[in-house]
Amino acid sequence: MIREPFRFRETFATILADDPAHVAAAKTAILAARQVLEAYIARDPFFASTYEPFEPDSDDCLILRMAEAARKAGVGPMAAVAGSIAWAGVEAMQEAGAGFGVIDNGGDIALVADRPVRVGVHAGSAALSNKVAFVVPPQDSILGICTSSATVGPSVSFGIADAVTVFSRDVSLADAWATSVCNRIRPSDHSVLASVDPAEVAGIFAIMGGTVVRWGELPPLVPAAVDEGLISAGDR
Repeated sequence: MIREPFRFRETFATILADDPAHVAAAKTAILAARQVLEAYIARDPFFASTYEPFEPDSDDCLILRMAEAARKAGVGPMAAVAGSIAWAGVEAMQEAGAGFGVIDNGGDIALVADRPVRVGVHAGSAALSNKVAFVVPPQDSILGICTSSATVGPSVSFGIADAVTVFSRDVSLADAWATSVCNRIRPSDHSVLASVDPAEVAGIFAIMGGTVVRWGELPPLVPAAVDEGLISAGDR
């Protein structure tokens, strides 16, 4: 298996693949997605700064995916940026013939896999951090596994959760809901989860210190030793 880091401006991603051609396809797609995003922001800077849902003047798939995910989750469209870029990259890998392809864009993951994949949980100083991993079964279609944290990394967060991980076939939506839930969930208040559509989001796993919240259908969680050196910084 190939594991290749890829950095371009704010994108700090890790690409996993079996074939160098699939890595190349992912890089090309990530660069193209960033070009589209940067061109749109240059024309409409508010898209990049608002923390509220926003209706863009664009027909580009990337911009529309971000905006629609933000509308559903009640956040700004940039909350979906890392997942959306990872999604574009894995789509390109799949189009290039990949049966296995993973892009981890700072904890926002898109993948297709012909084998089980372990996804570690990093949650800062929480007790479970780096000690458990999800065992994701083989995936014929793209799956998003996106994580937001109020205590780890440079992202703006209005919450307290150490990690909120969201599973969805819509990778942009997984990213947006990870931010939204992280902003609002509290150890004694899980009411934000009532807003999540189970037809669109498969499962949510939240860690707040010693409190763990599970919602929906989640892959098995097993003991693991997560290597922090493999964690990507990602788009923010």
